Amino acid sequence: MTGERTYNCNPGAAGACNGLAMAAPQDIYDDPDFFVGYERLRRTRAGLNEVLEQPALRSLLPQSLAGLRILDLGCGFGDFARAARREGARTVVGIDVSWRMLERAAALTDDPAIEYRRQSVERLDLDGDRFDLVVSSLALHYVEDYAGALARVANVLRRGGRFAFSVEHPICTALPHQQWVRDADGRPLYWPVDEYQREGRRETRWFVDGVIKHHRTVATYVAGLLAAGFTLTGLCEPTPAIGVDAPVPDLDLHRRRPPFLLLAGTLGG
Repeated sequence: MTGERTYNCNPGAAGACNGLAMAAPQDIYDDPDFFVGYERLRRTRAGLNEVLEQPALRSLLPQSLAGLRILDLGCGFGDFARAARREGARTVVGIDVSWRMLERAAALTDDPAIEYRRQSVERLDLDGDRFDLVVSSLALHYVEDYAGALARVANVLRRGGRFAFSVEHPICTALPHQQWVRDADGRPLYWPVDEYQREGRRETRWFVDGVIKHHRTVATYVAGLLAAGFTLTGLCEPTPAIGVDAPVPDLDLHRRRPPFLLLAGTLGG
């Protein structure tokens, strides 16, 4: 796959996608081996998305989504889009750079008020559309130009609109190997943090080698949001509650360091 196509998918109407070739940023989710591993993780619910990240993200959104026009950046399989419609959202546009993700999202969706488009955050262009709420789940740490992404989000939000997003926590992205230090018997001793202030590209392994993430500090995430014209309304570093029963390996370890950072803001005060 050498190009990016902008898909306008209305699965409730046609279930098909048409596109225009463009230059693309890295799209690891279309790697066949990566996609198989990711799909298995989501299918078995053995990741932290359902247990931790999604509930935390929902806590930062308006109490009611009824009547809202929503944009989902990095929509994946469209889970949030369908959930938002069940909660009364007027329309949802989901964008993702991965055609594999969008094909699966379209296959799972039968709703003319949900539209999927193949497009990257780096080249976000929605033809003048304006939204009440923009949401992004675990996508912005793949984007190199964070300030540019925030400017594009601000451009598609109405004044007073809200933006909420999650990223891998900077104490996780600081070092590329993203592994606990363990003793001779394999017991986790501590989570290492080094090069925290050195922001930029990190090449790591997740299902496959060569996954590129962009490390930035908590301060940079917050300052960028403020500089883009948002008033900070939420900051969350969720960890699993005691007694949670979930099929997530080593769930207790995630109480020793936060795996996610979530921020929310309102545009223009």
